Formats: sequence, C-alpha cells, structure tokens
Amino acid sequence: MTAEKIAAGVEMLGQELPGEAIAQMSALLGELGRWGKRINLTAILDLDEMVSAHILDSLAVRPLVEGPDVIDIGTGAGFPGLPLAIAEPGITFTLLDGNGKKISFVKHMIGQLGLSNVTAIKARAEDYAPGKRFDTVIARALATVPRLIELSAHLVREDGQLLALKGKYPAEELEAIKALPEWEFSVTKLTVPFLEAHARHAVSVRRTKT
Repeated sequence: MTAEKIAAGVEMLGQELPGEAIAQMSALLGELGRWGKRINLTAILDLDEMVSAHILDSLAVRPLVEGPDVIDIGTGAGFPGLPLAIAEPGITFTLLDGNGKKISFVKHMIGQLGLSNVTAIKARAEDYAPGKRFDTVIARALATVPRLIELSAHLVREDGQLLALKGKYPAEELEAIKALPEWEFSVTKLTVPFLEAHARHAVSVRRTKT
C-alpha cells in the first residue's frame, strides 16, 4: 500500500524515479515508523500520512533543486534530503542536524539503503565550516527566511541558492528580505499530492547580481 501510494503521488507530480527508488522510500518510512515508536523522530507515525507529509512533500521541491552539491540543514529524520537523494543519485547530498538521535537514524538509513551520494553530519548550520560551499542549501520548516540567511549564508555558493520550504505564503518574511540589498528572492507555489488543502511554497533566495 505504501509503495502504491508513493508511485501514485510521483505520477501526480509528473516525475520519474530510478528503478529501486520507490522500494527504498517505502523502506525508509517503515524504518521511520519502527524507530519512531522508541525515539521522537517525527510527529507523524501513520504510514499513510508519512507518504504525503514526508516523501511527496520532499519530492515536490525536486524540480527546483540545483546540483551537483546540495546541503539539507536541520534535516531532522532526513527530510527532504533522503527522498531527494534517492530520486537524484547523480547529486551529492550533505544532511546536517544538531540532534544526535536523528542523525543516527539518517546514518542508519544511508547504510540500509546503500546511498553512496549522501553524508550525514551532526552539526548546526551556523557552526558548520566544511571548506566548500553548495549549489543549493535547502531547509524545511527550520526558521524564518531572514534567519535562515543568517544561519547559512556562508554555505551558499556565489551563484547558488538558499531554498526554504514553507507552508503558507510567508509575506512578512519576504518583506524582511527586501531590506537586505545583497539578497533577492523568488517564490514557487508547490502542490503536494494528497495534501492539496495545505498551502506549500518554496522560496529561492540568491545573492543579488552586481
């Protein structure tokens, strides 16, 4: 049932996935449910809900992700980073979170699913200094967009983007970005299969071209 719902949602998104992807995503949710009964990884433990709220919500932003180097800050139990990494094996993903238990789960899943394009690191974005910058810095429900810029500007490549995943249109946050002359933004409305009643927006923030 889980695999069928993922497949239906992916078709509704108009996307294609690598051969093993749906089985890998189903396994991810199965493990998330199993671990989630013992440690607090996610507020959603119903498998059916997890398909839409975690897998499809993550994949909805896939067309906006630019590689080849992506970092997911505040990844939690691996979202949106793990579904995106499964869907895009040619892109390298770094998944970052300050919570040790959540990063332990992410590391477990990387091994379980044999994902060679993902690294999980226990660190907070503002403290992380990898010696390189990224094409896309992605964050889901982590902080306001102006705060995300503060936390992660040092991780965004000169021509890269900060991609913030939001619920309803974040009008106040965007007004605050307008006061930052070195940054500009664009907003894309997202439609997540089986979550159509819930507003979803992606804010892409880039350095202003001089």
